[in-house]
Amino acid sequence: FLLIISAFAYLYRFTVLCNTFRVAMELDELGQTEAQKGRRGRVAVVVLGDIGRSPRMQYHALSLARQACLEVDIVAYGGSDPHSAVLEHQSIHIHKMTQWPTVPRSLPKMLLPLMLFLKPMIQFLMLLWFLCVKIPAPDLFLVQNPPSVPTLAAVKWASWLRRSKFIVDWHNFGYTLLALSLGRRSRFVALYRWFEKHYGKMANGSLCVTRAMQHELAQSWGIKAGVLYDQPPEFFRQASLEEKHKLFSRISNSLGQPYGIQDCISNGNIGTNSRDTSITLFTTQVGADITLNQNRPALIVSSTSWTPDEDFGILLEAAVMYDRRVAASLHEDDSTGVDVLWKELCNGKQFLYPRLLIIITGKGPEKEKYEEKIRKLNLKRVAFRTMWLSSEDYPLLLGSADLGVCLHTSSSGLDLPMKVVDMFGCGLPVCAVSYSCIKELVEVEKTGLLFSSSSELADELMMLFRGFPNECYALNMLRDGVIEKGSTSSWATEWEANAKPLISEASTLLTFQTLASLVLLSLKFPHLMGHCV
Repeated sequence: FLLIISAFAYLYRFTVLCNTFRVAMELDELGQTEAQKGRRGRVAVVVLGDIGRSPRMQYHALSLARQACLEVDIVAYGGSDPHSAVLEHQSIHIHKMTQWPTVPRSLPKMLLPLMLFLKPMIQFLMLLWFLCVKIPAPDLFLVQNPPSVPTLAAVKWASWLRRSKFIVDWHNFGYTLLALSLGRRSRFVALYRWFEKHYGKMANGSLCVTRAMQHELAQSWGIKAGVLYDQPPEFFRQASLEEKHKLFSRISNSLGQPYGIQDCISNGNIGTNSRDTSITLFTTQVGADITLNQNRPALIVSSTSWTPDEDFGILLEAAVMYDRRVAASLHEDDSTGVDVLWKELCNGKQFLYPRLLIIITGKGPEKEKYEEKIRKLNLKRVAFRTMWLSSEDYPLLLGSADLGVCLHTSSSGLDLPMKVVDMFGCGLPVCAVSYSCIKELVEVEKTGLLFSSSSELADELMMLFRGFPNECYALNMLRDGVIEKGSTSSWATEWEANAKPLISEASTLLTFQTLASLVLLSLKFPHLMGHCV
């Protein structure tokens, strides 16, 4: 790493020297303003990750194209498709990099340090190739952080070479994510933090996601950042009955695949016929009329990247507690067979507490681990499904659900979960894990509830779903609060007020610095200016 730092220093000196002569040789071109050329402004959005799983950067791209009327180049990994609004916009151009392959577990430990060295170096060179060669020269780079290594260095150097500015959008601190696996005292974590701070301070502007992060950046790192709260775009909204029916028809096969031998959703296909698209688990269509099934389960949705900062064991334990507490309230014992419950449900019997279907969406490293735990559960009234939905179906699922659950705890304690923002956009109340700054997003007993343990979450599920679907007054009150809050804010208005001025300021700074460079170089190399004058 010391060698890498030294190499960075020498390359920096060489780059500055090259820039001086390059600018001098192109003074005649730089003398023309962008307005005179008639060229639209251009921004490069940089994500060292799957663009389909980076919703905030997709929304940035849309706002840059729609609200700032700029050409946008997205440089990112492929993998998951972004939203159709991004794909179809004529001013947004996506450039996909080749993703670094997963290191096989069978790799000898002695080779791991070599891989740790090669990965950032190859990523760095690939980023430079795309940012300096593959895409047209932008006026501004907008880069997502984390990851910090090597992204911030690559973008900074690209901004030198292409005479552009760059803004960092701080979603979290990269060194805190590394500390989850290596520990806070690791020297690698300390070096990562230095790197992140050093290159973060070089940015021409910064955005962040919370007031708490803004304070930390200012006090500990000397970085002035504006707060741009996440807000859902217009396609996150409550789903209509017709949209719900079509969605549940499309995913009916996924809903009918249990993890165990049988569960309260799949056994006997209660209330559904897999070949009859007029009836789903939640809805029934008769002619042109669609109604919600009175005997439907309550639908809970949780979205995750299946990473260590989200402990899904809490949700699994809460499901077990809910199952047992409902059985106790009905004076059932362990000898009561599940066949009795299924028969009563098929006969249309209503219970004080409903069945729960918990759908967990997302991809990530710990997915298989929790799927194996789910298979071992033996629950009468709770069922789990894991799935990956398209960027069009995911908002519809949120808009069709009854409750959202968020287990995000934040490695730094300073960021907010985007998934909760999306849920609020769809009018969905949330139960979220409590941590330091979560109240910047969740208003307790107005838009959601907080919990610190599986027992507290089970208590909240019992309270919210009592009397479902017609008499769950506490749940309805939270939903009303979410809808009221959503009517007063949007991504477009937040971006217009907090991000657009910063981007305009950086672009203005670029123009002034370009003119200053022309003046200084004309004084230093007057013989180069003869034909320009």
